[in-house]
Amino acid sequence: MNQTKITDNVYQLSVNVEDILFEGLWEMPNGVSINSYIIKGQKTALIDGVCGWDGVPETLLALLDKLEIDPKSIEYLIINHMEPDHSGWIEAFKKINSDFKIVCSQKGAELLEAFYNHSDNVIIVKDKDTLDLGNGHVLEFVEMPNVHWPDTMATFDTKTGILFSCDAFGSFGTVNESNYDDLLNEEEIDFYEKEAVRYYSNIIGAFSLPVKKAIEKCENLLIKMIAPGHGIVWRKNPNKIIEDYSRYVSYQKGLAKKEITLIWGSMYGMTQKAVDYAIKELEKENISVNVHKVPEDSWGTILASVWNSTGVILAMPTYEYKMFPPMAAVLEELGKKKAVGRKAFRFGSYGWSGGAQKELDEIIDKYKMNWEFIEPVEFKGSPREEDLNLIGLRIKELINTVNNLF
Repeated sequence: MNQTKITDNVYQLSVNVEDILFEGLWEMPNGVSINSYIIKGQKTALIDGVCGWDGVPETLLALLDKLEIDPKSIEYLIINHMEPDHSGWIEAFKKINSDFKIVCSQKGAELLEAFYNHSDNVIIVKDKDTLDLGNGHVLEFVEMPNVHWPDTMATFDTKTGILFSCDAFGSFGTVNESNYDDLLNEEEIDFYEKEAVRYYSNIIGAFSLPVKKAIEKCENLLIKMIAPGHGIVWRKNPNKIIEDYSRYVSYQKGLAKKEITLIWGSMYGMTQKAVDYAIKELEKENISVNVHKVPEDSWGTILASVWNSTGVILAMPTYEYKMFPPMAAVLEELGKKKAVGRKAFRFGSYGWSGGAQKELDEIIDKYKMNWEFIEPVEFKGSPREEDLNLIGLRIKELINTVNNLF
C-alpha cells in the first residue's frame, strides 16, 4: 500500500490487489490498484475509498494514519461510483466516524441505500454542481453515466486542475510509489497503455458511446492532471490517457490497429494442423499477429487483442452440429462488448457434418456485430494440401483487406 503527495494538500492512497478475478470474472495477470484521494482545504474530503477486496477498511485507516489524518476529521466522502471496490468500506467507516456527509449522484444515492442501507446525510449532486472545501478548493461534479455504471460521475478540483475520474481513464496493473507518469520511463508507460486497453475492453468497452460523451465533457474543463480509481496518475501529460481512451472508443467500430488476432481451438488436432500452417503463412507477412488458444487463454486477454485488431481469424472445429463451445463463448462475449466491424476469416475441421458456420452467423447477427467475412474454408477430418493452400490464399486476402484500410 502507498500514500503519495500529488500536489499541495492533495494526496493519493492506493493498494494493490492481485490473485483475484476482477468483478469475479476477469483475469488480471498484472493485478490492479485501487486508488483513493484526500483533499485538505478548510474541510477535508475523501474521494472514493481504498480497502481490502472484502470491504474491510484497515488498509484505508493505515494509510490515513501515515498521513497523520484523523478519520474523524473527514467531513465529506465523495463517491464517484458506487461499485463495491470503491465503496465497500463505508459501513465499517461509519463505526469510526458517524459524522460525515456522502456526496454522490442521484443514481449513486439509490445504490448506496440498496447496498448499505445508508440514506442519512447524503448530498445529491448533478452536472456542474460545486462543493467549496475552503482554501480555494472548489469541487465541480461531472456526471458520466454508464462509465461504466449509471451512477458514475467525476470530481474536478478547480484549484489544482485535477480530475478525479474513478473508472474513467483507468487501467489494470499494480503500482508503486512512482505511480505518476512523470516518474515513469517510456517502457513503463507502454506497460500501462497495454493494461489500459485490457481494462477498457474488459470493463468499459460495451459503454463506448457514454465514454465518448464523457471525453467531450472533459474538453470543457481545464484539466491539468487525471487521477483515476485504478492505475497511475497522469500528472505530466493527462492528454495522453484521454487520447488513448478516444482511440479505444474508435476501435469499437472496427478500424483499430493494423493487426490480426487469430483465435483457435481444436479437439483432436485436425484443426490445429491448419492453424500451424496459418501461423507460418502469417509470419511471412509484414503485419502484427496475436495468437490465442481457447479455452486455455482467458477471455480478457482475447478481448484486449481483438479490441486492438482490425482483422480476426477464427479457427475451430464443428462440435455436435455447432461451433466448438469455447469459441462460441468468446464470440458471445465479444458481441456483448460490441466489438463490431472486424474483417474476418474462418476455417476448421468437421467430422460427419458441418454446422459451425450456422452458429457463427447466428451470433454475429444476434449482437449486430457486422463482421465482414471472407469465404470460409471447411475440411472433413484432416486438412489436405489443397485445403492448406486455400487457407493461405484466404489469409493473404484478409491481410490485403486490412492493409487497404491504412
